[in-house]
Amino acid sequence: MEQIKNDVDVLIIGGGTAGTIAALQSARLGQQTALIESGSQLGGVTTTGGVSFPGLFHAWGKQVIAGIGWELVSKAVDLDTGKMPDFSVPPARHWWHQIRINGPVYAALAEEACLEAGVDLHYYEIPTEVFETKSGWHIKTVGKGISRSITTKQLIDCTGGADIVGFIGFPRFREEETQPGTLIFKLGGYDLESLDQEILQDFFLEAMIDGRLKHGDVSNPKGRFINFLASGGENAQHVFEADSSTSDRHTKTNISGRQSLLRILRFVRSLPGCENTFVVKAQAETAVRETYRIVGEETISCQDYVNGRVFDDAVSYSFYPIDLHDRDGVKPQPLREGVVATVPIRALIPKGSKNLLVAGRSISSDRLANSALRVQASSMAMGQAAGAAAALSASQGKSPIQIQISELRQLLLQHQAVVPIPELTKTDT
Repeated sequence: MEQIKNDVDVLIIGGGTAGTIAALQSARLGQQTALIESGSQLGGVTTTGGVSFPGLFHAWGKQVIAGIGWELVSKAVDLDTGKMPDFSVPPARHWWHQIRINGPVYAALAEEACLEAGVDLHYYEIPTEVFETKSGWHIKTVGKGISRSITTKQLIDCTGGADIVGFIGFPRFREEETQPGTLIFKLGGYDLESLDQEILQDFFLEAMIDGRLKHGDVSNPKGRFINFLASGGENAQHVFEADSSTSDRHTKTNISGRQSLLRILRFVRSLPGCENTFVVKAQAETAVRETYRIVGEETISCQDYVNGRVFDDAVSYSFYPIDLHDRDGVKPQPLREGVVATVPIRALIPKGSKNLLVAGRSISSDRLANSALRVQASSMAMGQAAGAAAALSASQGKSPIQIQISELRQLLLQHQAVVPIPELTKTDT
């Protein structure tokens, strides 16, 4: 096995929605940056998970998240001849402002941007050891035919489940039962206009009773099945007990997602007028909504979120309904008009830690707040804030909790991020 040693300023573990942006920001600030990703590409839930409709970047007719994430999303739209929604008018349904992109194109653009910025990318690797040093961290990883030893001044955990934080031994927490995951797929091969809605509904209810379909195969079991077919089934399925915190649990989650897809496909092909239904596309992995969250220097509560609290150390915005998925489906709870939530840098710092940051859905927050914070645009903004904080900390020889928030905000503004400024922002509490 090849033995490799690397010495970097900033190391990001997890190349998903937040990790990609964190790496880009750190590298663009001149820090030697490396990124470890266990899979084959960047983008996480946006690409591998197939949720290729990121949002929300706008609130109440105004852009509240921009920066590097917006740059990549905009490029992906342009290169795929896509179309942006009209952001000038608040939508009746929040998802109308999610942006349709081509996942593989986004993954390739993100990778290109990392290479141009000088990020050292290491796919197919997982950490095996993490321990603190006087000046940062020492991490060992293993991959195909490779054993890597990395020293770094700053470490950012973007694994989605605070895997590295847990590995080190800092506290994490989770719910007894996680939100269901979703296997993203698309069905085709039927003419929606020619189908008899009532006959289809009767078949659907029978299948739910006799076991041909299981609870969760359709995320809204009380809805009309014609609506499921109208969407092609995309983002309309739930995988209960979805969990990616261990390889065994992740395996079970992916098997459950694919078995659900087979049940749906066989059932739809049994319907009158749907005999030629086929799978247009299906992701390789079930997208997971939650596992572990950190205990941070600050914890964002649902009250903080829905009241649009502007933290003294706020570094980014988040705008999305409270969006908790459960066994009865999901009933989004939109924010009151004019309200936009903020994210403090302290929620990205594990309590009592040094030279360590977290970005993405595992930041310190209660469950309801996290159901909104976890989405892609918010995670991209957090990733950029974490990348800038790590770069600033590495250059000054400080821990993230010690850096000046004014300096961090200035760096983010220089890289086109939208930054909350408490003294200039109306707080609704």
